[in-house]
Amino acid sequence: MQDFSWFAAIKLALLIAVSGGLLVLFQPLLRGCARAAVLVVKPKLSKEERLQRRQMRDAMLLKRMLNRSECDPSHAAELRAMASRA
Repeated sequence: MQDFSWFAAIKLALLIAVSGGLLVLFQPLLRGCARAAVLVVKPKLSKEERLQRRQMRDAMLLKRMLNRSECDPSHAAELRAMASRA
């Protein structure tokens, strides 16, 4: 049997309790630091960049739909009209 000390066990329990309390107390600060670190690695796109990306994605979708259009010609013409407006 190993040496078991009540003093060491109480000390460990208090250390765990204090650490948990500090984590709970500083949780908003720690969460903010984590978000800032994520933004440093992967910055948020500006509104214009998001709009351009969305428009490019929509244009590529329409182009794919046109390329695979095995449907009737009126449907293809409608897709071309939508693509010209995008």
